[in-house]
Amino acid sequence: MSEKRTLGFYVLAFFFALFVLFLYGPLSAIIILSFQGPNGGLTFPLNGVSLHWFGNLFETQAVGDFGGSFRRSFILALMVMVITVVVSLLAGLAFRRRFMGATPLFYLAVASLVVPSIIISLGIGVLFQQLGFRPTWYSSALGAHLTWTLPFGVLIMFAVFNRFSPSYEEAARDLGASSWQTFSHVLLPMIAPSLIGVALFGFTLSYDEFARTLMAAGTFNTLPLELYAMTTNVTTPVLYALGTITTAFSFLVIAVALAVIVYVNRRRARA
Repeated sequence: MSEKRTLGFYVLAFFFALFVLFLYGPLSAIIILSFQGPNGGLTFPLNGVSLHWFGNLFETQAVGDFGGSFRRSFILALMVMVITVVVSLLAGLAFRRRFMGATPLFYLAVASLVVPSIIISLGIGVLFQQLGFRPTWYSSALGAHLTWTLPFGVLIMFAVFNRFSPSYEEAARDLGASSWQTFSHVLLPMIAPSLIGVALFGFTLSYDEFARTLMAAGTFNTLPLELYAMTTNVTTPVLYALGTITTAFSFLVIAVALAVIVYVNRRRARA
């Protein structure tokens, strides 16, 4: 016999429904409006249904550099992802043992999370100019994004290694494995799903970042900056079509990461 649900259950379910509506309501409105007919506008009701504005994305635009901004955001996110994974892994390994200055170094690494993002972007942009370097999306913006992704990656790896038993490594060394063999054949496969999670964090946080890019990207915009600029001068649903495509791409990245994690876990279980 099933347990009778209390009033508290329905109250919590109601608040959860409101949360989902608040989270996905605006997104669903943008997706629906991106399918406006050729004569459709930026608001409801729909004036026909078509894929016209998606096709318009691939035509020459009077305003907006869709392809260039997407490529810049994608390459920048890949660079941030790789650096975040490598540095977070090395930091996690280093902090497994206590060393002089470990506590101040930890707080210094995560301090950028409490500093307003726009201040970090402005500071990096000004610093590059004072040093005689031109701020660009692949240099100054890269540093600005790393101040956002590295603390998350480091915190995740700290949590992973706090739960990791060193007995597996000790058993491998007892069987004659070298330090590199222990790392590559024992430790790395066991923490691989967590590293994939760090990579996903690094990629998505960089790909969607606006505030830390604003003052540090230089002349050429990333995709979030291009979208923001377009809101002031684009008056057709092509803006919604671009938002729908970029949202679908974000979900695709998440799906690929989850599929890789499932594959790694199954392969490890079979081994």
